[in-house]
Amino acid sequence: MALYELVLPKMGESVAEATIIKWVKQAGDLIEIDESVLEIATDKVDSEVPSPVAGKLIKLLYKEEDVVQVGAVIAVIETQIDTEAQVEISIQEPDQIMVEEIIPVEISIENINIHEVKDEINLEKTKPIEFNTTDRFYSPLVKSMAAEEGISLSELNSINGTGSEGRVTKQDILSYININKTQDDYILPVQKSISEPVEPILSKLSTSVSGADEIIEMDRMRKMIADHMLMSIQTSAHVSSFVEADVTNMVKWRERVKSGFEKREGEKITFTPIFIEAVAKAIKDYPMINISVNGTQIIKKQDINIGMAAALPSGNLIVPVIKNADQLNLLGLTKTVNDLASRSRQSKLKPDETQGGTFTLTNIGTFGNVMGTPIINQPQVAILAIGAIKKKPAVIETEYGDVIAIRHMMFLSLSYDHRVVDGSLGGLFVRKVADYLEAWDINREI
Repeated sequence: MALYELVLPKMGESVAEATIIKWVKQAGDLIEIDESVLEIATDKVDSEVPSPVAGKLIKLLYKEEDVVQVGAVIAVIETQIDTEAQVEISIQEPDQIMVEEIIPVEISIENINIHEVKDEINLEKTKPIEFNTTDRFYSPLVKSMAAEEGISLSELNSINGTGSEGRVTKQDILSYININKTQDDYILPVQKSISEPVEPILSKLSTSVSGADEIIEMDRMRKMIADHMLMSIQTSAHVSSFVEADVTNMVKWRERVKSGFEKREGEKITFTPIFIEAVAKAIKDYPMINISVNGTQIIKKQDINIGMAAALPSGNLIVPVIKNADQLNLLGLTKTVNDLASRSRQSKLKPDETQGGTFTLTNIGTFGNVMGTPIINQPQVAILAIGAIKKKPAVIETEYGDVIAIRHMMFLSLSYDHRVVDGSLGGLFVRKVADYLEAWDINREI
């Protein structure tokens, strides 16, 4: 017998840690090679960690909700291989964490200077939290965040945890911090004298619930999506432009080639890679749509990395990124799109595959929608929504005069950040994407 140390694998250049969200296997379970042992989550994506060896799982070194560094040993598996040296298993207790304790201050309402009040309220001294005085479990991440935010042990114990067995999660801490920050914002300004009016303190709106209503707790990914969408609205000045495109040639071309392509390549060709190709070309024509904002600085991106919003079976949304989309031909885009879409549905994306996007495309036409106003995927400045393709009567200009014909029509909706993208640029860009789609060569080979 030999002991094999299972480590948290490297998940991308920019990923240094992950949160254990579920142990699929427990101590004592038998494991096959490549069988999933646990599920982990990063800031962008959930994934599974398979076992590279077969054997018996004898020790779990971390609990669910713990944050683990890449390369750390997370479990020990007993194998039949005798060539590997045995390892000693030890779990070190985390050092005591220093936190800041707020000193209560009595404040007189008469002749108060708001800056002095704020300074006095923030007077702090450091003192270690004695976590061994509580029976409640807190992960290293929660303890660290409590230390950084000056949250006392009594405050931690008062937080209702949404994790497994009522454990306090990272999101619970963030929600607690945000609520307290909101309350602090409403406390100031304090009246300087009795004669000055006091602004009313606003309370958090509550929702009434009847006995027939079902309460559904958001999962981790939905909470992240909610936070990201709200942050985007608060960050960017959203505005939208719309264009209707005649994509009849594109539709007829796909009908002509899709059967042969599937027989030859073993996979289907969808409209998505065609849309991505057109967007990449339009970005080259209007590179100032491929930017991000850092304060008062505009960062012009060299790479064209296009994210494609994909709906998951759970109802959540994820955005895998096609890196250097302008350097791929249509065949390469098709294979990349199909691969990312498939692994998105199976929760097998690598964290790096959802990062680094410079522009996002969302195909709302798959849900039968004709147009929409999507929210910008920060830190990007634009997102393009593709509507459903519908047959419509349209006026066609010919050398013999105008005629009415049945055409395949589609709306393109571009939402962009009006802080840095003006209406002229936004309108010209979305019009250029439509031009590339309308000019599709019906005789093109792939």
